[in-house]
Amino acid sequence: MAQGTVLVVDDDTKTAATIRLYLENAGFSVTLAYDGRSALERAVASPPDLIVLDLMLPLMSGTDLCSRLRAESEVPIIMLTARTTEQDKLQGLELGADDYITKPFSPRELVARVQTVLRRTTSRLNTRQTRVQSGDLTLDLSLHQAWIRGNPVSLTPSEFKLLTAFASAPGRVFSRQELVEKAFGYNYEGLDRTIDAHIMNLRKKIEADRLRPSRILTVYGVGYKFSDEGDDA
Repeated sequence: MAQGTVLVVDDDTKTAATIRLYLENAGFSVTLAYDGRSALERAVASPPDLIVLDLMLPLMSGTDLCSRLRAESEVPIIMLTARTTEQDKLQGLELGADDYITKPFSPRELVARVQTVLRRTTSRLNTRQTRVQSGDLTLDLSLHQAWIRGNPVSLTPSEFKLLTAFASAPGRVFSRQELVEKAFGYNYEGLDRTIDAHIMNLRKKIEADRLRPSRILTVYGVGYKFSDEGDDA
C-alpha cells in the first residue's frame, strides 16, 4: 500500500527518474512532470499528497508554479534546486515551500525529507482538542482550517502549526528554536531564519497591516509572541 502520492517536477529526466525510483522503493506512488505548465495541470486534475519541485523549469518557473499552487492549495512542497545561497532558500520558503534541498543531493535524504514533511503535515497537533479559539481567530485542528472573524484564511501546513502554537498560548514568548520544533520537529536542521520567513507569510495573511503587526509581535532578542487582543502591547 502506497504511503502517499508524490508529484515530481524536474526537467532533467534522469534526475526525475532517479527520484521516482527511490520514492517508489519507499512505498510512494509517483507521477512526473517536466515543465511548470504540465505540473500545474497535473496538480489541479489529481492533487498529490506532496510535490517535489525544481525551480528551473521550462514554460513556467518553479517559483511561479509555487505561487500559483499556494494561491489555491495547501499541498506540501519540497523545493529542489541548484541554487545554494541563504537568500535563495529564504525566497523559496517565503513563497510557501515546506522544505528546501539543494543539488547535488542524496536520493535517500530526499526520501527522508518527504517522509518527514508528510508526517508533520498529517499529524494531529492536539488529539484531545479539535478547536483553538483566541480572540477573533478560530482554528479547527481536524479540518486544518483557520478563520478570522468568520472569514477563512488559507494557510500552508507549516503556517498552520505555527499559528496553532501561538494561539494556544497567547502572550507566551517563543524563541525561534521553539517555533522550529513546533513547526518542523526536533530533528529539523534548516536555517533559523526559516521561522522569520514563515512569520512574514503569516503576517501577510492575518494582519490588517503586516508592516505594523498587532497579532504576531516581535520580541527583540528573544523571538515572537501572539496577542489575542490585536493591540501593539
